Amino acid sequence: MSSGTYTPRPGAAPLPRMIAAQTALETRMLLRNGEQLLLTVIIPSLLLVLFGTVDIIDTGEGDAVDFLAPGVLALAVMSTAFTGQAIATGFERRYGVLKRLGASPLPRWALMCAKTLSVLVTEVLQVALLTAIAFGLGWSPHGNPLSVLLLLLLGTAAFSGLGLLMAGTLKAEATLAAANLVFLLLLVGGGVIVPLDKFPDAVRSVLGLLPISALSDGLRDVLQHGAGVPWGNLGILAVWAVLGLGAAARFFRWE
Repeated sequence: MSSGTYTPRPGAAPLPRMIAAQTALETRMLLRNGEQLLLTVIIPSLLLVLFGTVDIIDTGEGDAVDFLAPGVLALAVMSTAFTGQAIATGFERRYGVLKRLGASPLPRWALMCAKTLSVLVTEVLQVALLTAIAFGLGWSPHGNPLSVLLLLLLGTAAFSGLGLLMAGTLKAEATLAAANLVFLLLLVGGGVIVPLDKFPDAVRSVLGLLPISALSDGLRDVLQHGAGVPWGNLGILAVWAVLGLGAAARFFRWE
């Protein structure tokens, strides 16, 4: 046995390993949180099953699930990237967790990267579950999967920026109330369950510019109608992503 076998090697782990470890931790914490599971899994699944099997809202021609599935997928992205991330990060900031992590060898940008990767991992699980439920209800999706992936990624970026901006500027209690209120308002007025053409023209033109409307309409154009790349919806999501992430980077407070 050589003399250097047990020689300590002080120093931080490689950056990719630190990000991977923090991503795994963030994902486990998110999936163990009952409120987060309610927002990210239970509510979208119940909405899909309820409105997909009971004729409550007129969703136009075709099966209701063909209209509902893309909207519920958009809701799942919002619930994880915006509502869940805003609430969790807001309370981490309040309890000083972010301040302590910011002083660790893991850079602050890498911590935000780990949080984003955790959101993506959770969304993969959500999409898999909701897709299985939708198929069980008779869903017949169309369109290009790459367009769907691009919409989901840009939607995640947009909602993540807005969620981090809220968590980094408001108090934790205010973030909790505001994030849940926005979730409910966008659930009703974002084209998720109720078609936007049910609203007055003046209201519909404003609602169509919201990120949830752009995401749900874009997914619906591709998956229900077999459209190509929905450039208009992608453009709206890109603008929200740039504004949200830019404002979060500028105004986020770690303490």
